Amino acid sequence: MDQTPATITAPIPVRVSDSDDPAELLRFAIDAHGRGAAALATLVDIRGGAARTLGSHVVVAADGRFCGYVSGGCVEAAVASEALLAMTEGRDRTVKFGDGSPFFDIVLPCGGGISVAIHVLRDVGAVQHVLDRIGRRRAAGLAYSPERQTLEVIDPPPRACWLEGDFVGVYRPGTRVVLSGQTIEAQTVARLAAVAGYDVLIRGQGEEHRAAADSIDPFTAVVLLHHDLDAEIAILKTALRSPAFYIGALGSTRTHRRRVERLATLAFGQDEIDRIKAPIGMFGPTRDATSLALSVLADIAAARLVAHA
Repeated sequence: MDQTPATITAPIPVRVSDSDDPAELLRFAIDAHGRGAAALATLVDIRGGAARTLGSHVVVAADGRFCGYVSGGCVEAAVASEALLAMTEGRDRTVKFGDGSPFFDIVLPCGGGISVAIHVLRDVGAVQHVLDRIGRRRAAGLAYSPERQTLEVIDPPPRACWLEGDFVGVYRPGTRVVLSGQTIEAQTVARLAAVAGYDVLIRGQGEEHRAAADSIDPFTAVVLLHHDLDAEIAILKTALRSPAFYIGALGSTRTHRRRVERLATLAFGQDEIDRIKAPIGMFGPTRDATSLALSVLADIAAARLVAHA
């Protein structure tokens, strides 16, 4: 009696999250690996335009669940299918999409092309180390070797890149907003910043200097929304001595001239004073709290891109 070999049916890729937060994606990878197997797909080359930056991920579980983005959403299911094949074979692969790709039926709307390196996770030690560093609000680097099919933790370069045959991804903590002010503007900024996924810390006018200083790291924006220069001076001095990537203060141009004069008498140099964005925000003047909050958050987002491109 003839026996036909059993046909192995690959799972159908199913998106389970719309998040593109790197920490969430890496946590998903660890969980999926613990449940069976997982693959980490990474955007390693861009030809022409692209919707995502180098180092962006799609993470795929062996049961077909996936999350993350390497494009605007047009190739992720195909990436997941390739990752499932890689897991079945137990071997890494690199796949091209768009310009220069063998998949003629998959076209990127931007007209460019991308290459995605798919790594079958053998262990999650390096991934966990990256998460641990992000949890301590430290940057981390992860080097992927296509030749050795390995991941290794390294010191992060300024941005994701190829380095001596390895692709190095860079992972940084999320944006923190240290907010000072008891105004309706401060309340609105805090609410919208939380919706945007920022870590929001509200600091009181009389808060101890050390507590405020410990909250501010290179991934922090300091937002001062007082209607009185006396109320902001303590936290402003702390901010100017910190590594914050953004310092913004409420007030008109005339108010800022008074602020500058006061800081000069306190022996702050011009380079330090020039760090202050005042009047605060990307656009203005605004006449309502919501418009101001949107202006401030847009300014913070733009400054973060410049500081940590």
